[in-house]
Amino acid sequence: VDGYAKGTRFGIRMDEDGLLACGVPGVQLTWMDAKVGDWVVTPRVGKPVEIQALWLNALRIAGARLPEWRAVGERGRASFRARFRNPTGGGLYDVVDVDHHAGTIDPAQRPNQIFAVGGLPFSVLDGPDARAVVDGVERALYTPLGLRSLAADESAYAPHYQGGVRERDGAYHQGTVWPWLLGPFVEAWVRVRGDTLAAKAEARTRFLAPLLACMQTAGLGHLPEIADAEPPHTAR
Repeated sequence: VDGYAKGTRFGIRMDEDGLLACGVPGVQLTWMDAKVGDWVVTPRVGKPVEIQALWLNALRIAGARLPEWRAVGERGRASFRARFRNPTGGGLYDVVDVDHHAGTIDPAQRPNQIFAVGGLPFSVLDGPDARAVVDGVERALYTPLGLRSLAADESAYAPHYQGGVRERDGAYHQGTVWPWLLGPFVEAWVRVRGDTLAAKAEARTRFLAPLLACMQTAGLGHLPEIADAEPPHTAR
């Protein structure tokens, strides 16, 4: 935490708002890392939303031992709530301070925002804000095999993962479904419903059953890495 706060390679550093800036042109730092030659498919230089969720979780853990990190974490969390909420979509922006330009935003609707509510030890959001994120992700990104990496109404949306290397890598994080994201999503879905036994039972029936069925078709006992964004969500 101390090293990241002071600054390290690839433009990683804590900003005055308590959030973590990161990235340099031409380098893919986040999990959305597809690159073909010089073409960076999903440039996310600035302050990506899931990196902030990870950073604020780290600050909260560090703050349990050292009070100075607790104060930094509180500042960062306040900045996150003020800066990432998308007033039109009800969810969160994917990146703020794009390319390290203060005040700029990338409003693309992606699943990375789910980590502000689920998938990590501590939620960054709570109450109606957390519920709005989960509901928005379920409405626009959920499929029986996982979450789409980009909403269907976005201009860069790619419904199918097929073609040559350039076409496939161009679709990899531009709509293609990722099963691993269901873990954070389901945890968030249950959290905003109070972590009740009823919510867990409903989630088990609603979200787990399709995955178990897929394990009999895409590869015995296994889930695919990815699937097409559009029905029938062909495993890839």
